[in-house]
Amino acid sequence: MRIVRETLDLRSVAGRPSFHKITDEVQAAVDKNNIQNGICVVYSKHTTCSVITQEYSHDITYAGLEFIQQDFVDILEKIIPTCVKEGQYMQPGPLLTEYAKTINEPKWQCLNTDGHLRSALIGRSVSFGIVDGKIDMGLFGQIYFIDFDQTRKRDRQATIQIVGE
Repeated sequence: MRIVRETLDLRSVAGRPSFHKITDEVQAAVDKNNIQNGICVVYSKHTTCSVITQEYSHDITYAGLEFIQQDFVDILEKIIPTCVKEGQYMQPGPLLTEYAKTINEPKWQCLNTDGHLRSALIGRSVSFGIVDGKIDMGLFGQIYFIDFDQTRKRDRQATIQIVGE
């Protein structure tokens, strides 16, 4: 039994949630490490990010999102509206904004409460079986890393952890 851990470097966009299709990279990690049977977990350590599985929608909006991704964003907007002004949510409060100053983060970058709530609701990981060297997720399944923090571009990482043989 082996344990393999790899990371994928990703760059989010500003102004909307960022979706990154990472299915091929996850399968490449399985292939590279010659894992035939086991379990693969893909997760985010970032508190405004999620990892999901969904089918590839094929159709793309003018903003660059797949139609199913835009539908997902639209539904989440109804449940957890994008944070657009101070006081819209309790967070960020005065203690957080004071702390942000100590790490040179401008106050407006703390207006990402919606990203934290969306990530908490959706979850930060997915798990798959590995069967005969392939991620077992169905014919249409794809793996997506999502950054819900819309305040600015950010460097992010998705982590792949595989246990198998």
